[in-house]
Amino acid sequence: MHLDSKVPDGPLSEKWDRQRFELKLVNPANKMKFKVIVVGTGLAGSSASATLAELGYDVKTFCIQDSPRRAHSIAAQGGINAAKNYQNDGDSIWRLFYDTIKCGDFRSREANVYRLAQVSNNIIDQCVAQGVPFAREYGGQLANRSFGGAQVSRTFYARGQTGQQLLLGACGSLSRQIAAGNVRLFTRREMLDLVVINGKARGIIVRNLVSGELEKYSADAVVLASGGYGNAFYLSTMAMGSNISAAFASYKKGAFFANPCFTQIHPTCIPVHGTYQSKLTLMSESLRNDGRVWVPKNPEDKRPPNQIPENERDYYLEERYPGFGNLAPRDVASRSGKTQCDMGKGVGDTRRAVYLDFKDAIKRDGRDVIAKKYGNLFEMYEKITADNPYETPMMIYPAVHYTMGGLWVDYNLMSTIPGLFVLGEANFSDHGANRLGASALMQGLADGYFVIPYTIGGYLAQASLEKTDEDHKEFNASSLKVEERIKRLLSIKGKRTVDDFHRELGNILWEYCGMERKDEGLKRAKELIAGLREKFWENVLVGGSGKEFNQSLERAGRVADFLEIGELMVIDALARKESCGCHFNEAFQTEENEALRDDKHFCHVSAWEYAGDGSEPVLHKEHLKFENVKLTQRSYK
Repeated sequence: MHLDSKVPDGPLSEKWDRQRFELKLVNPANKMKFKVIVVGTGLAGSSASATLAELGYDVKTFCIQDSPRRAHSIAAQGGINAAKNYQNDGDSIWRLFYDTIKCGDFRSREANVYRLAQVSNNIIDQCVAQGVPFAREYGGQLANRSFGGAQVSRTFYARGQTGQQLLLGACGSLSRQIAAGNVRLFTRREMLDLVVINGKARGIIVRNLVSGELEKYSADAVVLASGGYGNAFYLSTMAMGSNISAAFASYKKGAFFANPCFTQIHPTCIPVHGTYQSKLTLMSESLRNDGRVWVPKNPEDKRPPNQIPENERDYYLEERYPGFGNLAPRDVASRSGKTQCDMGKGVGDTRRAVYLDFKDAIKRDGRDVIAKKYGNLFEMYEKITADNPYETPMMIYPAVHYTMGGLWVDYNLMSTIPGLFVLGEANFSDHGANRLGASALMQGLADGYFVIPYTIGGYLAQASLEKTDEDHKEFNASSLKVEERIKRLLSIKGKRTVDDFHRELGNILWEYCGMERKDEGLKRAKELIAGLREKFWENVLVGGSGKEFNQSLERAGRVADFLEIGELMVIDALARKESCGCHFNEAFQTEENEALRDDKHFCHVSAWEYAGDGSEPVLHKEHLKFENVKLTQRSYK
């Protein structure tokens, strides 16, 4: 199948304006005739729902939480990028575009990334108008700080609560539309299947998580904004409820899955402290503005950090990457931290941690200044670890944080299934092989506020849509398939818990498909996951029934999907015979142990087509063309 990205012709800076002009329009009076389903209420989902309803579409919005405000976007801490250049330090739309392309190791689509940089300034204006309390300078201008992978200050923030404040703004707009009757909100629903009629997405099957009933909803288009799949690793910084089920159901109905092996490991997380820990906690990348990363030079040095003198400390990021120092990109900083621990220089009880030290910043600026910037983050760290970071360095270690892979979409954010649009972390489109810090919030709001309102109209204005409702045979067939899967899970009555299987899967993925990979380990992982999936369907214990509130059943369905996406991640990693960004295959590295790309053979998006249970997925390639930037070896020195 030919993957048509539908990128318009013309100069890069004019493509989005040209596309918006050429897209067909829906008459304002006709918008109310079209029904749109939005799955997810994070930044992408809430902003899309609010904007589409404001335009006049009939919108139904679904979330698994009891309130839209509990979406995982609320956990984002550090900030959101925009090319405002308030600091007058040389930033521009072009520089934000280039930094994003470079940080993604030249594995993302030029046109999508440039559009993201273009609309970034509009996002800030929109959020300020909503009352988002961004930090401000003394004179009233919005403040900025630096993030990894950039040498300018372009990250807008609200202390360490940026995601929460942005989501409150988007949910406020959504609530206004709910109150006006333009959006019907369905909470505590989980999408379990996509309904496709005559090749087009026409609805969804959801399970009411309170009553257990299966429900059918039809529409003229479906917008999927259901987040990423990092929880396949079991331990990650994602919310416990984050899952892949909605996107994976769409994959099984014909939506291609792109670049599943691209998983970002965040370098600044609170280290694992116990065997039965259920999740990890992120410490914002913004902390690396003022915190210095180091380990003892002597692997045998077990003294408390404040007793180790300066000349016996290894500030390894500053030494190896002097141009960016502690603000090296996430993939680079994560691998560097792991390398130090592998050399025996890790700290703490587990020896799988490094120090993030604020002593110099506090001495330079004073404790009050640091508290104003990072106070709530310091408080959170102290509550979790019982250490005071004002007095003792934080201990950090890399952890799974964000997935760049996702359902393949074209320039209009439409998947390979007509009528199925995919937004935010659920799609693959903007971050390549490694996400630039502070760009997740930017992409979610760009997709929801400024892209989907145009592109969904272009689809609906010219799509030939037959009249349908929930009584259509395809709805009945999808509902029956979901019900049969639920009955199968409940009938196994095995001896191992769902979490036990999930933990084992996470260990396999972290060991063989984590920060560093090699073909031998990936082949081993593929065998292990296949065997684990077989054991799961023979021996998993799921209590209760399907017609009730049943969290064990919820988790079982999600883990069944994680087992399948885990295998797809490994297959994708094996197929990519290069190192790029977060995909670091030990066989492909420079003499200085940096990622070594193969632009001749792998300058493409890997898009996988589901071929049925028990069959290998089919690989399709979208070849990436770089007409505006030069493909070069990444360097942050």
